[in-house]
Amino acid sequence: MKIKPTLLALLMGLGIINGIKGQDWPNISQFQEDNAKLAKPTANENRVVFMGNSITIGWINSRPEFFVDKPYVNRGISGQTTPQMLVRFRPDVINLEPKVVVLLAGTNDIAGNTGPSTLEMIIDNIKSMADLATANGIKVILSSTLPAYKYPWKPEMQPAQKIVDLNKMIKAYAEEKGHIYLDYFSAMADERNGLPKKICQ
Repeated sequence: MKIKPTLLALLMGLGIINGIKGQDWPNISQFQEDNAKLAKPTANENRVVFMGNSITIGWINSRPEFFVDKPYVNRGISGQTTPQMLVRFRPDVINLEPKVVVLLAGTNDIAGNTGPSTLEMIIDNIKSMADLATANGIKVILSSTLPAYKYPWKPEMQPAQKIVDLNKMIKAYAEEKGHIYLDYFSAMADERNGLPKKICQ
């Protein structure tokens, strides 16, 4: 059977074909050893898993004191999109048996890191992760997507308004389901709906 070029590109993007790297498209192996070493939470442990992208994992480097001697587990992977997070949500969140998950996602989808995504696709993936958490007795905190006027790695993109619109969808869903909405955006956005220069430096 001859595969059309567009289908071939899709299959390669999903990691169905094209080598070892493509086989772990969601990067499940990133925390595989750490997850195996992590003991089950004790009866009184208020374990929190932070699921996200570079912004989440960046806290380990910029504010390591947030995680020292606390039952906080960081499962951020730089550059990740919501479909990748959804695939690894069970091993990196549910199987760790936290009481709370803090989800910060969406900006890399808008940037097109794993291909084009509509806002509806992004919010559907966020809803799916929240639904999985709720079904497993995990409280959900949905973070707003942080403001961005431009992406350095995708300067042709114009993400600002898309992020505003996505955050409206996240907030509405959080209110509908009784999840906590963590609004970073309002505290950080400048007049362009981007990050102020003092934060970017």
